[in-house]
Amino acid sequence: MPVENNFQHDELSRKNPGERLSVAELTDLVPPDSPVWMETLAKYGTALSQAGVAAVVFLHGSLNGTDVFGMQRLDEAGGLKRGYSRGVSGVDALLAAMREESNGIPLLPAGLKPPLSGDDAAKHLLDEQIGDAGNFTEPYVQSFRNAINKNLSQPISCHRLLWSSEHHHLGRALAAVRLLGDLHRLCAQQNLRTSHRILVQAHGQAGLVLALASNMLCPSPITGRPKLLSILSSYAEQTNQPELSETVRRIESLLTTATLLNGVALDIVTFGTPVRYGWDPSGIGKLLHIVNHRNLRTDGKSWLAKMELPQITMEMPIAWGGDYVQELAVAGSDAMPTAESAKAANKAMWELVEPYDGFERWLECARRAVRFPGEGRCLLIDYKDSTGSTNPRDHYYGHAVYTRRHVQLFNTAQIVRAFYEV
Repeated sequence: MPVENNFQHDELSRKNPGERLSVAELTDLVPPDSPVWMETLAKYGTALSQAGVAAVVFLHGSLNGTDVFGMQRLDEAGGLKRGYSRGVSGVDALLAAMREESNGIPLLPAGLKPPLSGDDAAKHLLDEQIGDAGNFTEPYVQSFRNAINKNLSQPISCHRLLWSSEHHHLGRALAAVRLLGDLHRLCAQQNLRTSHRILVQAHGQAGLVLALASNMLCPSPITGRPKLLSILSSYAEQTNQPELSETVRRIESLLTTATLLNGVALDIVTFGTPVRYGWDPSGIGKLLHIVNHRNLRTDGKSWLAKMELPQITMEMPIAWGGDYVQELAVAGSDAMPTAESAKAANKAMWELVEPYDGFERWLECARRAVRFPGEGRCLLIDYKDSTGSTNPRDHYYGHAVYTRRHVQLFNTAQIVRAFYEV
């Protein structure tokens, strides 16, 4: 997408990404916390430090307890009940595999649902319930912190942020504003300046939160920013959330004066993020999108996922082609807010950021099989997580592998090579 993207949706181009695209396979695994693992991560820590990285932020949500494929929107507002899916071979079986009640992804204890609080108790609960499946666990972050700082006189700070996991436009926009507030505080606390960088690693829809944030960070006075912040401000007032109102006002002032990051470069890596919102590169640093992908196509377009019905319903349960959440949780899908005020704000947000709605438009977007947005570098990785198991807990349809402990060193190597090696 262009500079001054102004919250436009990604164009979903099927063209070859060309030089933006790289391919890798998960190889040469080193046991986590082994001497070689520690020494290698320490070497990468030195590379990060020499590049000016002062902080690493791990941003994630929860796969469990959420409508991860966004089927609620398709079922309740997309026209399925009016028979729009008739005549599309295999689609009913596919939709059954995506629905929350039949996709096999466990719920959270006591029926816990988004919005998740983001506090230590919520993080601990996720660590206990789902471990490192699509979840940057406390041991994951702690071991990374210890290893990369082993040889550094000035340590790189590491932070784990859990967003609300509200998989709709309003939830993601609220999360983007709160994330910008967190990043501003981080810059102030560490006295970061123009020579510094912050590296954010975002899993799944957390990447969409950052896509919205990239549009907010545009240094030009784009028209969409005051519109979006006005929607959030009105929602905060209607729902009597003074803290949110103050956050929106503070962020708007910092964005207007271009002082939110104090000149710090924001480097972003997304893992398995569906292609939806467009990115604005003008206010951020480096951008890399990593997707779990195995080529099943016969037309030579290896950079695209395979979206053919009904075959996909046979491939999906074993994550044969890679990350099916990334492939299918596209425009037209979403969870639904419950309160009327949230529904109204979400609709206003939808009109600003996404022109697609309804089952037929969702199917159109899914069939485009696009793995990457129009901005940023692209890295397709075969994580070799398709073992033949049909238990979603083993792979979460290809969406869980990015945060597994055993790939931490491998992922760090890819990031350093893409961003910080001369």
